[in-house]
Amino acid sequence: MHRGRLVHPLLAACLIVGGLSAAGGFPASATGSAGRTTPSAAPAADGILTAMRRDLGLTREQAETRLRAERTASALDPRARRAAGGAYAGSWFDPARGRLTVALTPRATPAARRTIEAAGADVRTVAHSARLLDGVRARIDRMSAPAGVSGWHVDPKANKVVVDIARSARSDNDVQRFLSRARATGPVTVHTLPSAPRTLAAGTVGGDPYYTGNVRCSIGFSVYGGFVTAGHCSGPGAGVNGWDGSYIGTFQGSSFPDNDYAWVSVGSGWWTVPVVLGWGTVPDQLVRGSAVAPVGSSVCRSGSTSHWHCGTVLALNETVNYSQGAVHQLTKTSACAEPGDSGGSFITGDQAQGVTSGGWGNCGSGGETWFQPVNEILNRYGLTLHTY
Repeated sequence: MHRGRLVHPLLAACLIVGGLSAAGGFPASATGSAGRTTPSAAPAADGILTAMRRDLGLTREQAETRLRAERTASALDPRARRAAGGAYAGSWFDPARGRLTVALTPRATPAARRTIEAAGADVRTVAHSARLLDGVRARIDRMSAPAGVSGWHVDPKANKVVVDIARSARSDNDVQRFLSRARATGPVTVHTLPSAPRTLAAGTVGGDPYYTGNVRCSIGFSVYGGFVTAGHCSGPGAGVNGWDGSYIGTFQGSSFPDNDYAWVSVGSGWWTVPVVLGWGTVPDQLVRGSAVAPVGSSVCRSGSTSHWHCGTVLALNETVNYSQGAVHQLTKTSACAEPGDSGGSFITGDQAQGVTSGGWGNCGSGGETWFQPVNEILNRYGLTLHTY
């Protein structure tokens, strides 16, 4: 929905949606069950398919097939993890095969392997368990990282912990010392990024979704009583104004760094609907749940600056080392974003994934973007996702 079709909330009630406030598109009375975490079987919306065709180079049929396969993989992933037990070493969605791949250590029992394969997943044998790699990541979390270190995460395909560094800092003595200490913790490999990640708030620009002080950010997802967004946008007690300058509500909770999440209560004639804004580029998208998409799945994001863009999930539970401090348990994606997109929606199909935290690059030359998983935010503040 184009911003030009919005009206003042006191004249006609506006709707808090993922990415912006809008009137129309979906009925304000639309409500649904709260926070479902099972993938929806509903057909993919045209907007998701359009964005996937543009950003992932897929035909419409390929995009539909991929989304169906990703729904299956999302449902299978937690069952495979339970079946593997201590031999579990991570999992990811393989777009080429359209299947979930589950990594297992040699400790896996034949029965566990048969169970996972019979459920429809591929199995790969690797040396290190997920528990071991998570321990390595946790030990690195306790280290003080210099500015040139961008972040670190467990890569199930590589079966190692990947430490990202900015290209400009490869020769920095502090970075090299950090890498030596990181390698001593266990199986670690190093990856170089073109530039360091940054948060994506922006100074005030007229006509965009919400403002707090002189900062512009984007609304993430509607919850009953308000919406969730990025923590670096503001702190508890800060007032929030909408696209037209009218008062929306107040930050009730916020955490940054360490985390990057917040929630804002809604009042003054604004209310919530389970929608992510399409910005006129694609139709507005319904939110039906919050099932977690595995590594390798497609993901799309909506934000007030760069609007709709898609990519793939590259890593889960990554620690990102912003200049303000480290943020933990972020999800890394190949989708681009730009300043002002902070807090905006990440969605796979009709399943809410998280709110935009930061990244590097832009939507002209490309880049990578991280989001804070939405289920963590809901659990932290006891919120219920507004679903259709």
